[in-house]
Amino acid sequence: MGRRIMEWAARSDHLRGIPRKTVITAVGAFARAVANLCNKTTVHNGDTLMNLVRSRQPGVPLITVSNHMSTLDDPVMWGGFKGLLSLDPELARWVLAAEDICFKNPVFSYIFRTGKCIPITRGGGIYQEYMSEALQRLKDGSWLHTFPEGKVFQEDVPIRRLKWGTASLIARCPVTPIVLPIIHRGFDEMMPEKYLFGRRPPLPLWNKNLRVVVGEPIEFDVPMMVETAVSASRHVMVTPIQEAKWPVISSAGKELDETAQRCLYTALSEKIQSSLETLRQLAKQL
Repeated sequence: MGRRIMEWAARSDHLRGIPRKTVITAVGAFARAVANLCNKTTVHNGDTLMNLVRSRQPGVPLITVSNHMSTLDDPVMWGGFKGLLSLDPELARWVLAAEDICFKNPVFSYIFRTGKCIPITRGGGIYQEYMSEALQRLKDGSWLHTFPEGKVFQEDVPIRRLKWGTASLIARCPVTPIVLPIIHRGFDEMMPEKYLFGRRPPLPLWNKNLRVVVGEPIEFDVPMMVETAVSASRHVMVTPIQEAKWPVISSAGKELDETAQRCLYTALSEKIQSSLETLRQLAKQL
């Protein structure tokens, strides 16, 4: 498939928005049924997310970050929230979705595109074309959800080292996004990776206790972090073969080469990882 798979289908005015409304409503109804009828879902501090989705200042983007326990984390995790979070096509999140899973064929591609999913090529790097599309959604002031661990992990272990994609979006966005951590539990029991003959079940399992815990926004002093990254990069030895792989970017009024970007993305990712791990520990006690 070519780049920017069916980007036209993701536009809000595509066929007057009818396909988007249809897909968001259908998927939202499925999510609510799985979360509330087939299973028991408890949401902690959900009002924090609801208020940010509905009432944050115009033009300020929102990024929610979470652990990744199953292929149904999104959309089922949104089904447990009160109100129309999972049913309103305007309030619904954009989400980064694996190209090799969600965009296997034209039918899947169309459904996921109209459902506000942005394909990501795993291993394609943080400057792949789709990341530019995600960045544009943030520049529009939209809500974007990411799974910064990069893949499904069903073991009950500390949050792993995060991929740099989310950090790069934060750094490159002209308006620093609000970043909200979310931890969910029990989704590995609802959709285990190895159930029948080492494969996932064809449908989500039922009678499971699901829990979604929303944290508080992570505070980033991006200008200070940029200053620190630029300073640290001056002490990093770079061989000629490593130079000029990434484009120079501007963040907080400063130009950052690849070495400075690596320092900045590491710092941003570590802060997100720490916040997610703190929230994971809290979720275990609830």
